Amino acid sequence: MKYWLLKSEPDVFGYPDLMRVSAEPWNGVRNYLARNYLRQMQVGDLCLFYHSQAKPTGIAGLAKVVRAAYPDNLQFELGSAYCDPKSTPDNPRWSMVDVAAFAELPRFLSLDDLRGIPELSEMRLLQKGNRLSVMPVSDDEFRVIVEAGGLKLEILEGSITKQSAEATQVG
Repeated sequence: MKYWLLKSEPDVFGYPDLMRVSAEPWNGVRNYLARNYLRQMQVGDLCLFYHSQAKPTGIAGLAKVVRAAYPDNLQFELGSAYCDPKSTPDNPRWSMVDVAAFAELPRFLSLDDLRGIPELSEMRLLQKGNRLSVMPVSDDEFRVIVEAGGLKLEILEGSITKQSAEATQVG
């Protein structure tokens, strides 16, 4: 399993919105590096859900990838701000994944909170000029953030294992 960080503006689509729906496409990403990260995501990977363009900005919860990368539907919608006329169904440029809410952090972690945690000093999110909306997170960074947010990683891992076993039994 890999870990990721996904940024969204909470006034457009925030973590409470994700909790309300069963799953949501993570579409509209128009940066090639971020797109490549989306293409690396696998079902079961966990994501930190980051509220950007907010006061304060920070991590509100965890999401789980429930569908691996497939063509972003918005690239073909004429009139969409995310339409890409150079993209074709035979050769799509842009991808999306589907994510579902996994666990709300009991303690919202603001950007200032994250900057105050020494173990996160090298985290990509905290580096100057990093504005990607999708980025990888190391195992250690994920663990530190989850625990600083008030969750126990062992409980999450047990929940993931249980869900995987139930999916195997159903299938």
